[in-house]
Amino acid sequence: MQTELRKNTRFEDFGRIECEDLGPVSGILDDISMNGCKVHFDVPVNVNLENDYELHVRLSRFPTEELVLMAHPEWTKEDDGTTDIGFSVLRSPDTGRLEKYVKQLYEEKADIDSDGIPQEEETCLFV
Repeated sequence: MQTELRKNTRFEDFGRIECEDLGPVSGILDDISMNGCKVHFDVPVNVNLENDYELHVRLSRFPTEELVLMAHPEWTKEDDGTTDIGFSVLRSPDTGRLEKYVKQLYEEKADIDSDGIPQEEETCLFV
């Protein structure tokens, strides 16, 4: 089993990603954190790893409110005509709103997981 070491927790989420510089087809948000997100496109997408991109994110929980995030692609993966892109989120017009959203996801996860078993972020000593 492969473990990812990340500064911030990624949350599986669903949303629509639009970016004019990547083409006319919308992408699908797979996961999100304060520092990044993973986006899936059902078509091949030409990504320049040197460029920054303006992402317009419509989250499933708030479909009428769009987040505008500046992002830099860290990696891409093409497979059978689809493209996955890992973005790091840069300082953006909606950084504050993203922070509130991720905090809400964290609190919801804590409520769901409040079964007495320590979460990843908590330390646990077995005696």
